[in-house]
Amino acid sequence: MAALQSLQDLTQSQLEDWATQAIASAASGKVAQRIPLLAKTDPRWLAVEIHTQSGQRYALGETDRLFPLMSAIKPFLLLYLLEKFGRKTVFQWVGMMPSDQPFNSLNQLTSDRGRPRNPMINSGAIVLAGRLPGKTGSDRCQALCHWLNTQAGSQLHLDKAMLDSVRSAGREPNQALVRYLAETGYLAQPQVAIDTYEQICCLSGSVTDLSRLGNLLIDPYGSIAPHHRQTVNAIMLTCGLYEASPIYAVNVGLPMKSGISGALLAVIPQQGTIACYSPALDNVGNPIAGLHFVESLARHLQLSLFI
Repeated sequence: MAALQSLQDLTQSQLEDWATQAIASAASGKVAQRIPLLAKTDPRWLAVEIHTQSGQRYALGETDRLFPLMSAIKPFLLLYLLEKFGRKTVFQWVGMMPSDQPFNSLNQLTSDRGRPRNPMINSGAIVLAGRLPGKTGSDRCQALCHWLNTQAGSQLHLDKAMLDSVRSAGREPNQALVRYLAETGYLAQPQVAIDTYEQICCLSGSVTDLSRLGNLLIDPYGSIAPHHRQTVNAIMLTCGLYEASPIYAVNVGLPMKSGISGALLAVIPQQGTIACYSPALDNVGNPIAGLHFVESLARHLQLSLFI
């Protein structure tokens, strides 16, 4: 059978078959243990929502379940600052090179003398959080959340219970990054930056909200500057899945961003978005079932940007 060529050609039975296979693949993973509330999630959960550029919508699984975006917020932090300050200014603060180290690696940061490799790892996102407008972390988080909800039609909210859980244990890796960033001059207000970063990572929603955010990166008729969409998509492709990014650039060929909650967003330029939630993670910190699902769909529809 010839491969399909568009998201419009999907059938619900195909999606259900791929979802069943994806859930089975998640048996090899584990939910994030560092954050107590995330450690309680069920590794068998899967929710998927697909939005096409023409407005068609496919959904399956536990689509009403809410989850914190965690690192899946990072592309939109970058997008917001690009819109506010422009590309030249933003990339004076962070780089755009891939990293071959874990997302919270202090070794990577010290080897780069304090300049974060890219905005998709923790050091880069913390630096960008430190550049958000607003006096306090709450002011900055609320402003970002309001902008995203207004632009995308999403219903993100700050999950305060998750924020408390984030702050209850396991903060040392990010605190070590903050100390080094402050020592090397990349953070002027380190405590405000880490406070902001933790809050924006706890912005929560459903796969519907995540797919609507993704639409900001494909909509040629929206208010987002085309070169800013291009920049975010390119950095997601090369950096969005941490040190596994090159593998998925080859195997899938789409801009993607993950979060340790199990969030996963894939962008198909000129076609649509795929948002997934699947808490079981691989040893890099990427959601197994979500990636399996996206890879199956992308292979079947020949969605890779490089075909």
